[in-house]
Parts: sequence; C-alpha cells; structure tokens
Amino acid sequence: MSDRRRIHRGRVVELGIETVRRPDGRTLELEVVRHPGGAAVVALDAGRNVCLVRQYRHAGGGWLWELPAGKLEPDELPLATARRELAEEAGLRARYWRALGSVLSTPGFCDEVIHLYLARGLTTVATDHQEDELMEVHWLSYSEALRQALDGRLRDAKTIIGLLRARPLLDGRGG
Repeated sequence: MSDRRRIHRGRVVELGIETVRRPDGRTLELEVVRHPGGAAVVALDAGRNVCLVRQYRHAGGGWLWELPAGKLEPDELPLATARRELAEEAGLRARYWRALGSVLSTPGFCDEVIHLYLARGLTTVATDHQEDELMEVHWLSYSEALRQALDGRLRDAKTIIGLLRARPLLDGRGG
C-alpha cells in the first residue's frame, strides 16, 4: 500500500481508497475496509454439546446462528477477546483453551482476521450483552451442529469453519 485516503471512520471499521501496486506491477485503486479483527469460540460442555447464539444481524438479513464471538479491543490479544466474549455473550468461562487457527472473513475488500478457539471445562457466569446486541443462548449437540454446518442450515462462516476445525480434535486426530 502506497497511499490511503479515508472515506469514513465508524465505531468499528474504517473505509478508504488505497492505491496499490500488485505483484504484476500494475497500480490501481481499491476500496478497502480496515477492521480490528475478532475471535470466536467453539465452547463444548462435557456432553459434547456446543454453545451457539441466535443473534439478530441486520446486514445478514435477520436471525443467524453463530458461535460466541466479538471484535478485538485495542491492544487486546485474541485469546483475551475469546475469553471476554464467551463470558459476555454466553455466560461461560472455560478452563481449557485450544487455538483453531484464524480465517480471513472477506479478503476481497476487508482485512478482518477472526481467531478461532476450542473451549472446554465450562462453568457459568453472568452474561453481559452489549446494548446493540440482540441474542439468545442455545445448546446443540456437536454432531447436529456439524450436520447443520455441512447442509447449509448454519450460514455464518466463522461458525462453520470453527466447527469443522474442531472436529479432528474431538475425534482424537488432532493432538
């Protein structure tokens, strides 16, 4: 990136026009959304049930099923975000954490990176939903959640990828 002209800065994202030189030498202007990133949690109880939140997402067309997740705060490490969001959204704390890697949510126009985690050894705490959040906490067997991820009933990308990345660990193939 050689140049960036800000068009809009909001509470979460910044939109700008960036002049870039591609690897083939061509220079062009691109609209790019800069996002602080986030973390999402595959939280499993002792019975292999996964915590999902049913959340109203205007941009997504209404109610969506998702893993507990949220954006990184300034200077916050991804695991700290995952821990905070699991408590705030689902009312849970976890004793055991395992990183499941990260994903680029929409790399065609946005730099958002979502860090995925598997959380086990759960205990309950009070939820602390933010004013702009409208959500319900639900539990689904992991096998049913995985079926829904594969057959299209679950549509949120971080949720689908998180469930799929947790599978080898739960099947004893991932260490």
